[in-house]
Amino acid sequence: MASVKKGAQELAPIAKRAGLQPKKRLGQYFLVNRRITEKIITIAGFQPSDLVLEIGPGLGALTLPLARSVGHVFAVEKDRHLTSLLEEKLSRAGIANVTLYNHDILKWDFNEIKKFSSNKILVIGNLPYNISSPCLEKLIENRNSVSRAVLMFQLEVARRLTASPGRKTYGVLTVLVQYYARATVLFEVSRGAFFPRPKVDSMILELDFDKPYPGWKINETTFKKVVKGAFAHRRKTLLNSLQDFSPSWNREFLSEVMKECRIDPARRAETLDMNEFLCLSFYIDKKRR
Repeated sequence: MASVKKGAQELAPIAKRAGLQPKKRLGQYFLVNRRITEKIITIAGFQPSDLVLEIGPGLGALTLPLARSVGHVFAVEKDRHLTSLLEEKLSRAGIANVTLYNHDILKWDFNEIKKFSSNKILVIGNLPYNISSPCLEKLIENRNSVSRAVLMFQLEVARRLTASPGRKTYGVLTVLVQYYARATVLFEVSRGAFFPRPKVDSMILELDFDKPYPGWKINETTFKKVVKGAFAHRRKTLLNSLQDFSPSWNREFLSEVMKECRIDPARRAETLDMNEFLCLSFYIDKKRR
C-alpha cells in the first residue's frame, strides 16, 4: 500500500507541473504501484535479447525497467504530450534502447520492427477498455510477428477472454483469442494501483501466439464468419442466427452441416465449444466445393 501511495504522490505533482490531465476518452490510467511493475517484468520472463513492443507506455512506469531488462523496446503512444514527456524522461535516464512512436497502435505498421530485426517480438501493455477488442484483432492479424503478449485488461474484458462455453461472458472475442493463442491468467491488479483511480480492477493475461489451438486445418475467413454469425443474435438458435447473418447459407445447407458435426440446430452459440465451431467451419467449406 505504501508503494502505491508514494507512486501516486510522486506522479501527481509531475502531472501538474507538466500540465498533464489524464484523458478519460483515451482510457488513461497510469500504473503507480512499483511492486506491480516489478512483478509484471519478472513474471513475463523477458530475456536480455528480446525485442518488446509496448502499447501505451504513458509516463514510462513499465518502459524504463523494461528497457533495462531487454534488448530493445518499441513504445507506441497516441498522446503527443505524453510522448514528449516520456522522451525527456528517457533522455534524462540515459536510456538509448527505446524507440518511441507518437502513433495510434491501431494504425501502426508492425513492419516498423522488421527494420530492426526479423525475429518475433513480445508485446506488453495496459490496454484501455475502448480499444481492447480492436487491439486484440490487430495482434491476431500480426501473429506471425508476435510470439507472446503480456497485457493488462479491465477485469470484465479479461474474464471474457478466458470464459468457458455456457458463460454469459463467452463470445466472439473469447473464441477468436482462444483459437489463435493460449490465454493464461497471470494475476489481478487492484484499482488502487493506478492514478487516477479507475472504478474497476484489472487482470493481466499472457497470450501465447506460438501455442494456438491444436488440430483442425480450416479456412480462417470461414471460421471468423461462423463465429461472428453464431453470436450475431445471441438469443436466437444457432441455425437462425447463422442464416440471418449469411443468407447464402440456407436452412437445408446449414442443417446438413450441423448433422455432420452432431450439433442440435436449436442450440445457441454460447453453448458451443471450440471443436464445434471448427467442425462447422470445416464442413461449410467442404460442402460448398
